[in-house]
Amino acid sequence: MNKKIQALKYVLLDLLASLLAWTAFFLFKKSQIDLNPIEDINMLFHSGYYLIGLILFPSFWIFLYTMAGNYRRPYRRSRLYELGNTILIVTLGIVIIVFMLLVYPPVDNVKIGSRFFVSFWIIQFSFTYLFRISLTYYTLQKIRKRKIGFPTIIVGGKQNALNIYKEMEGSIRSPGNKFIGFVNALENHDYPLNKYLEHLGSYTNLQHIIEKHRIEEVIIAIELNESDTVNRIIKEISGTHVHIKVIPNIQEILLGAVKTNSIWSPFIEIAQEPLPEWQSFLKRSMDIVCSLIAITLLLPVYVFAAIGVKRSSPGPVIYAQVRIGKNRKPFKMYKFRSMYIDAEKDGKPQLSSKDDPRVTPFGRFMRKVRLDETPQFFCVLKGDMSLVGPRPERKYYIDEIEKHAPEYRLLLNIKPGITSWGQVKFGYAENVDQMIQRLKYDLLYLENMSIVTDIKILIYTALIVIQGRGK
Repeated sequence: MNKKIQALKYVLLDLLASLLAWTAFFLFKKSQIDLNPIEDINMLFHSGYYLIGLILFPSFWIFLYTMAGNYRRPYRRSRLYELGNTILIVTLGIVIIVFMLLVYPPVDNVKIGSRFFVSFWIIQFSFTYLFRISLTYYTLQKIRKRKIGFPTIIVGGKQNALNIYKEMEGSIRSPGNKFIGFVNALENHDYPLNKYLEHLGSYTNLQHIIEKHRIEEVIIAIELNESDTVNRIIKEISGTHVHIKVIPNIQEILLGAVKTNSIWSPFIEIAQEPLPEWQSFLKRSMDIVCSLIAITLLLPVYVFAAIGVKRSSPGPVIYAQVRIGKNRKPFKMYKFRSMYIDAEKDGKPQLSSKDDPRVTPFGRFMRKVRLDETPQFFCVLKGDMSLVGPRPERKYYIDEIEKHAPEYRLLLNIKPGITSWGQVKFGYAENVDQMIQRLKYDLLYLENMSIVTDIKILIYTALIVIQGRGK
């Protein structure tokens, strides 16, 4: 099962669909405007307008589909997903093309323009959906016939796990799981599932086992007396990007967002990705657009801040510090320098306090109105950060926090942000204890993550900046 080849198939089909759709729309539009349809197909290649579109439009659609995450999970696409996703992306794409790119030549008649809009949508959707659904249906048939499957392990080796294994293996249509083995929750000398699957060890070694066997799905099927381990199991899996499914009788004890996977499935699924793909696409689009606008509007402010930093104390204007981002990936975060140089000359990381003598007078002003954070819009453009997300920390402090609050690792599944729920409600933390206090707000954000929540946090952040209430 090669994901790259499968994703490439969808890319090629989308490319073909966009070429055919543009050609069909061009012919339709020419027949409507010129009232002189092209009789010889070779005449198409004498039209510069058509040839330019033949290059630009397919490139535009592939870019849009990629940004929307259409090729991330090429084997996990249902017919319903294909329909909804295609409608959404094609509608968005047509709106961009018609109203932003103003498809040339422009049409003065609103009625004709509306007809072109609808016609372009129908043509683009029809070709795209027809090709996609064909490949998706073909792939689903191969999964159901057990010709391809997702490497899977079961957490739990007792009766519940055995029942789930037998039910799935005995199903006429495979759900797509290729069982590699199982791990136990609580230690026991008798595992009924051992007769059918290899015992790979304890759940405490899940990350190593997942990496070694390239596991794509984990099914939690523990007993009621093992329910206390559920949170620890989920935290152990967190960050591995595997699909997590659990049997319904432990739903009430789960930590985090859950959703039903299918009306035919005996499981509920824990969402490792807190946002659906279309919202992730919108969030990233909002990050890029808002950052570009902010950088443009803030250019005079950047000049003012640079002069203020230079006059406040000797040293560089911009301060770069290594922080930990999504999936524990280090990146450089930029800020206007608000402290005197050599603020950590003894080598040990130190957090700033309310009356910290290391902070310059101008730096104190910048912190109050969040001006020091504004260079991070460039980090957002690079993709290291988002506008909204938990504030990124240094590895030293992450290690300290996780000693007391291991659930912090859940925040490392998403991009850090310039502002956050915790930043709005709590502000800067002066020590590890305050970081842990602020953590509850960031976990609330993780549980309620949405575009609407992001907009609310951005509004509250703007009010804090305007009123100078930054802590």
